[in-house]
Amino acid sequence: MHVPSPVQGETATLDDARVLRALAVLETLALAGQPYTLSQLSVRLHIPKATLLRMIEALEARGYVMHMPDSRGHDRAIALGPRAAQFALSALSNNTFTRACRAALRTLVDALGETCNLTALDNDAVLYVERVETTEPLRLEMRPGMRVPLHCTASGKLFLSQMTTVERNAMLARMTLSKMTYRTLTDPQRLAAELERLAKRDVGIDNEEFVRGMVAVAVPVRAAAGGRVLAALAVHAPTARATLDDLLKAVPRMREAASRLAPLLQGGDG
Repeated sequence: MHVPSPVQGETATLDDARVLRALAVLETLALAGQPYTLSQLSVRLHIPKATLLRMIEALEARGYVMHMPDSRGHDRAIALGPRAAQFALSALSNNTFTRACRAALRTLVDALGETCNLTALDNDAVLYVERVETTEPLRLEMRPGMRVPLHCTASGKLFLSQMTTVERNAMLARMTLSKMTYRTLTDPQRLAAELERLAKRDVGIDNEEFVRGMVAVAVPVRAAAGGRVLAALAVHAPTARATLDDLLKAVPRMREAASRLAPLLQGGDG
């Protein structure tokens, strides 16, 4: 049997520490839901800035983190990168999670008759995690892994409404509010006022703001402890079949489904 020398053992310990520190960085950014500066990460993780900088550079080179511009266009804040989002999506796509999640969504689709989605906040966009389609022929074609804007989708507006005012203003300052339809809110002040109203209702709505002729409603999937928003549960429908008011009437049933989805996103220990 091979017994590692003390030097080999020390090297293995150092490697383990580096890996765990890198995972701690990714976990902290994922839980934050907002970019952090190098100084903020250093304080939260108790890692020297010089050491953390090298780690961030290595993670950024591989696409796990990226730098986000602030309101003045300077790349000051650190956020999860596209590779981290794809890794998370792959992890969620294991058979156990997929079966349980799709079962919960299928029950809701059967009750509402419209497509239902589970989405997550992915930096400055909405990431589709899972989806169950309606059997109706008229529907919006999307798939897990796709990213859509925050400012004009039900899930996106829900995520924005749940942020603190400081976080939300910083996010809006660096976002491009592209006009997707004639109903899209592209004025930051009007959008901010809309998000305040939605925060009080604890829902997100899309009134033909992303795709003309499509309406949607989203509710939060919250952690049992602390109420942190883990994801959003959304339903959308063409206006030929349902109005926004019709979908809003389904909110109580959607909240019940969201409560069943929450343990799946917390490993059942929430």
